[in-house]
Order: sequence, then C-alpha cells, then structure tokens
Amino acid sequence: MTGQPVSHLLDVLVVGAGPAGAATAALLARGGFGVLVVDRAGFPRHKPCAEYLSPEAARDLDDLGVLPEIEAAGPRRLVGFRLVSDDGREALGRYDRTRFPPYRPFGYALPRAVLDTILIEAARCSGARVRTGVALDRLIVEDGAVRGAIVREGDAREEVRARVTVGADGLNSAVARQLGLAGAGGLRRLALVAHLEGVSGAGDLGEMFMADGWYVGLAPVGGGLVNAAMVVPMSDAAAIHQDRDSFFLGRLATIPELRLRLAGARIARQILLAGPFARRARRCTADGAVLVGDAADFYDPFTGEGIFAALRGGRLAAQAIAGALERGDVSRSALAPYEAARRASFLGKWLLERLAAHTVTHPALMRRFTRALGRRQALADLWVGAAGDSVPVRELFTPRHLAALVV
Repeated sequence: MTGQPVSHLLDVLVVGAGPAGAATAALLARGGFGVLVVDRAGFPRHKPCAEYLSPEAARDLDDLGVLPEIEAAGPRRLVGFRLVSDDGREALGRYDRTRFPPYRPFGYALPRAVLDTILIEAARCSGARVRTGVALDRLIVEDGAVRGAIVREGDAREEVRARVTVGADGLNSAVARQLGLAGAGGLRRLALVAHLEGVSGAGDLGEMFMADGWYVGLAPVGGGLVNAAMVVPMSDAAAIHQDRDSFFLGRLATIPELRLRLAGARIARQILLAGPFARRARRCTADGAVLVGDAADFYDPFTGEGIFAALRGGRLAAQAIAGALERGDVSRSALAPYEAARRASFLGKWLLERLAAHTVTHPALMRRFTRALGRRQALADLWVGAAGDSVPVRELFTPRHLAALVV
C-alpha cells in the first residue's frame, strides 16, 4: 500500500462533502470530535440538482450558522409554487398562508457551487479537516465492523482509521454498496438539469410543469439564471445519449407556455444528468457506519426534498453518532436512534413524495389534482406548505381535505 497511514484514530470519517456530509461533519466537529471529510470531487463544483431549499431548510442553515452567508450570496427567495398540468390548468400555493408558520416564509434557490462551498467552509471553521480530490477505495471491515477506509488520492492509497464512518457520498453511494445495503425501487427516472439565461416570466415562485410521463421544474437561482430540472423515464436514455441538448430543448418546446417563454433563452451551462432515482438503503446503520443524505434514500425530486433531507439528516446523524461515541459503543444497536429519528422526521414526506411521483405519471390524475387545488386556494397552500416541510403531511389526509380532491 502506498501513502502514509494516519498516525491516530479519528472519531469520524465522512465520505462525501455535499450538504449531508458537510452538515454532519460541522456539527460533530463542534462537539469536540475529530472529523475528517473526504470527497473525490474538487470544489466549487456543479451538481445536477434542482438547487431549491425549502423554507424549513433555513432552520438547519441557521443552526449551522451559515444563514447570513447564504443571504449574502444573493439567492432568489421563492414564496411558493405554481403547478401547471398538461392541459394548461394551474394552481398556486404560498408558504405563508397556512396556520403552520414556516421557519421562513420563503425557500431559497441558489447554485450548488455556491451552497456547497459555504457548507464545506462551515465544516472547516468548526474544526473538521476537509480533503477534496480524495476518493474512497474500500472500507476497512474487521470482525464485522467498519473501522475506517482506504482512500485514494491520485495513485497513492492511504489507510484512515475511524471509530465511525459516514457514507454521505450521494445517490450511487459506494459506502452503501460496500456495506451491502444499497437498494433500488421500482420507479426509475432520470433528470436533466440546466442553467438557462433569458427565460421570461421568472418571478418569485418555483414552477412545475407536468406532461405525459415527465415533468420539469423551473426555479430562478440568481444572476439572471433559471434552473430547469427535467425528470423523464429511463426509456428516454437512448435519445438523451444521442443528443442531450436537442432532447432537452425539444421536450421543453412541447409545453406551449414554455415554448413562448424560452424563445430567447439559451443554455448557460452544460446539461447535467442524474439518476436513475428510487434508491433506498435497506437500513442506514451498520456496526461503525451510518448513511446520510441521498446515500440513505432518494425517491424522486418532485417534492424538492433532497437538500432539506440532507441537512436535517446530517443533524440527526450527528446527534446519534455523538451519543454513541460518548458511550464508547458504535455498534449498529448503539446507532439505532438515528434510524428511529429518521422515521419520525421523514415518514410523512416519504409517503407524500411517493404519492406525488406516481400521480405525475398519470396525466388524468394530475389534471384532476391541479383542478381541485386551483379551485380551493387554502388546499393549494396546504399542499405547497407540506412540500415545503412546514405543514405536517397528516394535515393533507383529513376526511375534509381528501373529500375536496374528489368532488
């Protein structure tokens, strides 16, 4: 093995420096634990992402102490969402019009290159060491427990021993695969994400346009740019591979409103591809290891769950890991409070995102849903608030609110 092994035992090795990994690392380092974060990418980097943070995500950004920096970076504030079905019917919901006040009455939209850099710097300032351009080679597993990892920088390999290893390495997590925990769901989709310049009519709302079997979300992210995130079935993979730009622009042009609004627009950044989605680990803990963020689960981006789940999941993981380290027991059973906390925090949204993901593939259902919300402003606000993580999902499924969707 080339490279020099570390001379001491770390408390925590975090694989992945995105929002989940950076948040986990920052919170643990503030607690006095020795933390190393590694990521194979260099930063700042672009990432295929809708680049939207729900109003509730601001709570986690505030707890991390980075909300002033986020504000200073010039994000766009989105006060709600507009849904448009394939027949042109629309519904509009705002975050500030329910009896469940959000942490902020708006969500943020800003490029991941900006957000990730702020979060990584927060981890560094909290005392974590961050090394980029360093990839996971393999986990060190001894007596059935994870004891760290062999990491690779260029041709050099290095042994990093840690009491707990955190897999925060995204949708196709190598940590989850090596632990034998990676799984896939039945719903398989791809996303194409672009920054567009010259989009007309972009205001203070996020927008979702539904078509037959696919959809696209638009969110202004500042600097005259609009994030366009298109989600399509796996069956479109061959056409995407043949000509990604033509496929993307051609699909957008099939929506009459977007064909007009994008007449003078251009692609400002290479279209990025992500997926397939519907990944969920069989469990999120093992002896000496935890999965967080997209490495733990990601179903479908329709409800804009990714960054909020990464930040909140990082908080929950840090709490469970800190408790296990303080007790001197990092077994799976000692880390089990993390699994329970995830269920308590995310179960409602897991149900909502699955319902939304399947509804959007059935145009008739989506038309009926959009029409019902368009007629009932209070109901539209509730659904948008639930997608924004401030309204409890159970509020959507009261007999009164369910009846409003079918009459």
